[in-house]
Amino acid sequence: MRLLVLGGSAFAGRAVVDAAVERGWDVTTFNRGRTGNAREGVEMVLGDRLDPDSLAPLRQRDWDAVVDTWTGMPRAVRDSAAALADRAGHYTYVSSRSVYQPPVPHGADESAPTLASSPDAEDGDYGQMKAGGELAAQAAFGDRALIARAGLVLGPHENVGRLPWWLTRAARGGPMLAPGPADLPLQYIDARDLAIWILDCAARGIGGVYNAVSRPGHTTMSGLLDAVVDATGGVASLRWVDPEPILAAGVEPWMDLPVWIPPGHPYTEFGLHTGDVSRAAAAGLRARPVEETVADTWAWLRAIGGSAPQRPDRPPLGLDPRVEAAILDAAG
Repeated sequence: MRLLVLGGSAFAGRAVVDAAVERGWDVTTFNRGRTGNAREGVEMVLGDRLDPDSLAPLRQRDWDAVVDTWTGMPRAVRDSAAALADRAGHYTYVSSRSVYQPPVPHGADESAPTLASSPDAEDGDYGQMKAGGELAAQAAFGDRALIARAGLVLGPHENVGRLPWWLTRAARGGPMLAPGPADLPLQYIDARDLAIWILDCAARGIGGVYNAVSRPGHTTMSGLLDAVVDATGGVASLRWVDPEPILAAGVEPWMDLPVWIPPGHPYTEFGLHTGDVSRAAAAGLRARPVEETVADTWAWLRAIGGSAPQRPDRPPLGLDPRVEAAILDAAG
């Protein structure tokens, strides 16, 4: 397979490249070269997707499949997909479950309404940009386009800071705030499982729209944090606290305490942990155990010195230690 990855230098794109190399595929990446993540056996083509002229080298070759991880203005997807429509057999656009129009019903599948957008959009929030990217990919490739609505993505090389923050916090040791309820169901995907599934779909020519995450309740808040404490050596002790005093202290779910969205909170209207994934499961998507994702992410963090890379377009995440201490003191 001749694979072109538009991006391919960080997190999900990197996982796709790594998985394709492991399969012995002929892999080319196209990006601005800002991260410097060159890998042996991978051809790098430099270019700026916001400049249509820089796509010229891609138009001169044929590809079996393309994977696109773009998160910005949809016109980059529009121009790339249009340039490759006659040169590639299959096009995967890694989208997001943020494209759904809130409130997202519990158990919503891929037919749920999406945010208004356009392949030509120049502004908008993250979900609108992803929705426009979907339209652009589908306009160029039709049923040869796979739209992978990934939602929460965790695993090694994460550059958003969710799982790395929890691991770093647990490694500090001592009493550690665990936001309840402990049995809160979580839904996510390891970037490596997403990559494996994307490549399987590309090889089989599968198109269409899919919620590409684990089933709801693949793990729980307790399952995640127990794995975090175990992976970091058990030096932290979990102190479970109900949502009410945590929220009363001004803590922002998802941001101050990554992954956590308590029942009844306004953020539940985005359906981040409650999506129906039966279609993707039927197409072969599988999620590895949470313990494996957590342990491998910790091993990666230790290998790079404990400080995870941070996407420049995302704010740092995590709870102020003073706020955590105050909540634990009040909880007794």
